[in-house]
Amino acid sequence: MANTIFLTEQEAERIRKTVKERSKKCSEQTGHEREPRDKTAAHQQATGAALMADMGGVPDPDMTQTKGRGDTIPVVAVGQPYPPCAVSLEDLQPMKFADLRMETHHRGRKLTVKRLSPVVTLVARSWTMVQDEKEEEAERLEICLHKSKHNEDILESAKFFIIKEPYFTLTDQGEATLRVDHPSDLIICQEEAHGTIPGDDAAAAEKLATRYKAQGNTALKQQDLPLAHAKYTEGLKIAEQDVLGNPNPDLARDISRNRAYVNLLLNQLDEVVTDARASFTSRDDQRSKELDSKAYYRAGSAAYNQGRYQEAKRFFEEQQKLTPDDKDAKTQIKKVASRLRERETGTYDLVKIRSGLSRARPRIDAASFIKNTEIRDSPGRGRGLYATRSITAGEIVMCEKAFCVVWSHESEALTAMTYDVRDDKIRVSPVGLSKSIVQKLLSNPSQVESVMHLFGDYQGDGRNVSATEDGAVVDVFRVHDIMSRNAFGPGDQYEDEGARNASTGLWIHAAYINHSCIANAKKEYIGDLMILRATRSIKSGEEIFHSYDESKDYDARQTALMTTWGFQCSCALCTAETEDGQAIRDKRMELVGEADAFIEKTPWAGAKRLAIRKAQRLAQSIEDTYDGERYRELPRTAGERIQEWLAKASPRK
Repeated sequence: MANTIFLTEQEAERIRKTVKERSKKCSEQTGHEREPRDKTAAHQQATGAALMADMGGVPDPDMTQTKGRGDTIPVVAVGQPYPPCAVSLEDLQPMKFADLRMETHHRGRKLTVKRLSPVVTLVARSWTMVQDEKEEEAERLEICLHKSKHNEDILESAKFFIIKEPYFTLTDQGEATLRVDHPSDLIICQEEAHGTIPGDDAAAAEKLATRYKAQGNTALKQQDLPLAHAKYTEGLKIAEQDVLGNPNPDLARDISRNRAYVNLLLNQLDEVVTDARASFTSRDDQRSKELDSKAYYRAGSAAYNQGRYQEAKRFFEEQQKLTPDDKDAKTQIKKVASRLRERETGTYDLVKIRSGLSRARPRIDAASFIKNTEIRDSPGRGRGLYATRSITAGEIVMCEKAFCVVWSHESEALTAMTYDVRDDKIRVSPVGLSKSIVQKLLSNPSQVESVMHLFGDYQGDGRNVSATEDGAVVDVFRVHDIMSRNAFGPGDQYEDEGARNASTGLWIHAAYINHSCIANAKKEYIGDLMILRATRSIKSGEEIFHSYDESKDYDARQTALMTTWGFQCSCALCTAETEDGQAIRDKRMELVGEADAFIEKTPWAGAKRLAIRKAQRLAQSIEDTYDGERYRELPRTAGERIQEWLAKASPRK
């Protein structure tokens, strides 16, 4: 019961009412002109709210009371999606506060703002007051859910922002606000502009770029990685300019090499390879070889971390050519060889992998083995996973490293109640996983397509733009729906897991496996490695199934499948149980309850004959609820536990 979140009927109704009333107010005000704010009052409002939020003095409006443990949990409304801006800043037209219209997505426009007040940081959103470029007017700006980057609140990370295609709407409390749902719609601006370089002064340009490089180095030493990245980026913009036809390529290479290292630490792996390539000198002197060796190592590490092992191998081999005595290159080449072997053969040292797991290191270093499977159309189910060769019972079908996983003990773990206006249902949702997936995609645009190709209820606007000149474009609403239909829990491997902080992850290839209550494969987890084994022989070309929900209760199972994954199962077992009728199913589950209670209080070891006879009667009573003809070739799952008890308790002959 500790792992269950209870919501009172009053709270559920309050959530529905709040969302519906906001929607109605927004609809009524669509297109209305913005009402100006008083700057002083706006500043005071945000300052007071920020102080009270830090002190815990004012209830978070996003939180709702739950029963059982008496605490609260955030509420997020879903099902009202809109696409992110898919246009570069240079192609957007500037606008002013006076141009804002209520409940409007200002397509084709951009709005430059400066933070006016402290940031109010809440669980599911952050907000602040901002002013226009002329510092004449003020307005509220909020970021919903996806409000941090590299563990720093986005609104606190800078003073200046550009909002792409601003969405002007109302809060749940009826206050006007600029609302940002897609992080890619908010561009962070550096306060110190590099546009002051004398256009004909190469020495001044080089001096300024060198200063940015030094500032980046200082920030790196202080482990302020976002700031180091920003300073290196500014320095590169200048160092790469051809001032009077006399650029300083070595300075640009040095900054690119340094930024590659910072990007590696920030897990911005796409940029690592780009920066490393830009830093190559290709010269034969020893110092240049050592510098290029560093760049190759960083590029190889990035490719390795993205599972691009052949590419990583080439980078590390080039590193070794330049610095043959480098131990890091030798170590990495050996690791790559192990990953390639795992990927090709599906052979893993599972004992070693298990022994290396801990709360501090919950993710394993292993490759995905998927070559025995392929994605194909599945009649009536969309797409599915099929065997490319015959697989025997007990054999590994596939192993896959999680694309993204959030463990229960990690700070990223966040559970929310989501109210979906599309079906009027309130669900428990691991929104912390959604946030982590979005952050990973923002850092690595090359991976956007593979995630967005998965099934989700919301399909977006069909443009499927994954990046512009401003960076990655990620539709957070699509990510939420994809996560909701495709994520799984790897189990409580590191303890302290409950409904409020359940471990969840996304395995992209495994997401194509369809459900059946009569599965031919079963999954298990070692860390973030999903291992799928055949439970019976699978023929080449046969579709692979595993069970999304293994409840013995037909009604509970169907409810869970519909609520979480959005479908009703019609496999042969479910068809037979449907034909049984409600009375038979209820009788069967009543007997299962008796059998489970018996098992809990009666150890099989040393069981007396009287106990064994009682177990036999229970097992037979459960068996009698099954129609012999209808279940001739179907599993009779309700009696499995009591049958297992009997197999252990009965005297061996």
